[in-house]
Amino acid sequence: RYRVIAHDNRGAGRSDKPFGSYSLEQMADDAIAVLDHAGVDTAHVVGASMGGAISQVLAILHPHRIRSLSLVCTSCSNHQWRRDLLSSWADVARDRGMGAMTAQAARWAIGPRSLRRMGPAFGWLGPIATSRPSHGFTAQVQAILAADDTLRDQLGSIDVPTAVIVGKKDVMTTRREREALAELIPPAEISVLSGAAHGLMIEHATTFNRVLGDFLGRAEKAWAARPIASTQVERHLHSVPTA
Repeated sequence: RYRVIAHDNRGAGRSDKPFGSYSLEQMADDAIAVLDHAGVDTAHVVGASMGGAISQVLAILHPHRIRSLSLVCTSCSNHQWRRDLLSSWADVARDRGMGAMTAQAARWAIGPRSLRRMGPAFGWLGPIATSRPSHGFTAQVQAILAADDTLRDQLGSIDVPTAVIVGKKDVMTTRREREALAELIPPAEISVLSGAAHGLMIEHATTFNRVLGDFLGRAEKAWAARPIASTQVERHLHSVPTA
């Protein structure tokens, strides 16, 4: 039902992997550049984990480009335990390679039952995860750790339909964190997928797609029914030639 634009953040996939520091603001601007290149003025934005943090920044810095916001397995602040965990992953990636890091992180991202059930699939996907250079992953981690948590004070300015989607067994995104997102963003609604962990869109793809699809359908209707902004009306009136 939708045209999907899924881009690789800097440091991963087929995007450039520059050395040096990255920031979430940079990566939000990268997303806008992708939309510009694709000729897309507004979009329903879906971001998971780090992508969810980038999506929050994008909605704050570029609100006029957002039709709706879907924040998946993400939060709006970094507790010390998670900072320590991400730092340890960056150390493993740098010292022992992406394969060792991926093996360690998988136990946090995927529930134990799903990890056993989906083992063959992860074996097939392994080369994709391990082919990225460790310096790109490390720079992404540093971008998360360097993020300004005071941005959460601006989340109340988000006025588009927002979905907070999490797995009930997600040990990386706590119940309090998803509730905080919903409290800080007035239009937000929470969906909790039973039995899913941090990788809910992989573990329970059918359920996730249904929940997200239902939300996007409602969000698109809300976008189509939105009133014309007063500034748009003023521009229209000013464009009418005088007699």
